[in-house]
Amino acid sequence: SISYYKFRLHSYSIYSRCFCLQAFSGTQNVSSVQKDEAWRVNVRIQGCDLEHGYLCGTMEALNVPMADTPVVTFWEGEIVDTKNYTFFTGKWEATPEDDIRHWSKFPSFSPLLGQVEADGGKSLDLSNYPYIFMRWKEQYFVNVGTDCGLTIAGFYYICFSCSDGSISGFYYDPNSSPYQKLELKSTNDGRSGFSFSSYELQ
Repeated sequence: SISYYKFRLHSYSIYSRCFCLQAFSGTQNVSSVQKDEAWRVNVRIQGCDLEHGYLCGTMEALNVPMADTPVVTFWEGEIVDTKNYTFFTGKWEATPEDDIRHWSKFPSFSPLLGQVEADGGKSLDLSNYPYIFMRWKEQYFVNVGTDCGLTIAGFYYICFSCSDGSISGFYYDPNSSPYQKLELKSTNDGRSGFSFSSYELQ
């Protein structure tokens, strides 16, 4: 089974404070030209290794039309800390131009744009920045087969607000509807525990 990473203290105190919020709930807009559609989504952070810019978790989509049950996926994430990862993805069919277009949809990215265009943001110090940028890549389905009506070929550009614990994101997959927006809010409210079922990850 996948061993869960233990949360560690990090010299970036703002990171440590933010990632104490472990459960989130909201929606993903998957609208197309044919119809408007949004899925209810729950996210649970299973583990985090800030020293190496890594985190992982599960994502649960609750009302997927072609699925008889909520669809749960396991994802791994990259924290844009300019040490382990920059704003340039360099894989998953994403070009630097794709990266700039997606990051630029976050208002909080605007002050960083010039430096990111120059070098991917390698020279930026984000340790005290009030937002944390990440990429989340779903790795596999936890509780259903690949015929569930979902694709996990793409990945999410993610922005986490340290002030209110909210998450916004955009899904990127050249073969899916563009700019599917993910909007999540913390559901912990200072309590331990999570708002949806836990699953054993094999």
